[in-house]
Amino acid sequence: MKAGHQTPYYTINGIIRRGLPVLLITCIMGILVGQILNSREENLISMPAILILIPSLIKIGGDTGSMLGARLSSAFHMGLVDNLRSNPVVHNSVIAASIVGLVSSISVSILVYLASSYLGIGMPFHILLAISLISVFIELSVVYSATVAIAFASHRFGIDPDDTVIPFIASLGDLVGVAGIFIALDLLNIL
Repeated sequence: MKAGHQTPYYTINGIIRRGLPVLLITCIMGILVGQILNSREENLISMPAILILIPSLIKIGGDTGSMLGARLSSAFHMGLVDNLRSNPVVHNSVIAASIVGLVSSISVSILVYLASSYLGIGMPFHILLAISLISVFIELSVVYSATVAIAFASHRFGIDPDDTVIPFIASLGDLVGVAGIFIALDLLNIL
């Protein structure tokens, strides 16, 4: 190696070394999501509209959280983020992601209502909307808090947030999304 040159950060071994622990954690989270769904299988089968709702609803937190994570990671790489509390990049990104999540939740409720009504397995729209809004509120609160915390912690400890935030948050969104749906169903006395 020539004098003055550093070892590149993006080596095959480095990417594997940083990526494997995160992927192992996300695999465990995925198994946990499957087990949570399996534990309520009989209840879910009796409510086909909820079965239509679950996949798209649980993706809202993970997808918008990943968008937020990508924005924060880019901001760190460009040197735009130095402080959590007074930083407009963080605040604006969280607000924009929250708006996207809320609009997505309402859109999913409408689409699931139309699809399930067409198939003859519908639920009242206000019930689907309530389930969506309660679960997405829970999901976004947890996922966005985790996104900001993981992005800042990764950056502080010299780990590229690209390697940690998006894979972890996508899986966390699924886990918290499923839990949020069941919390919503319990709050509404549906299960």
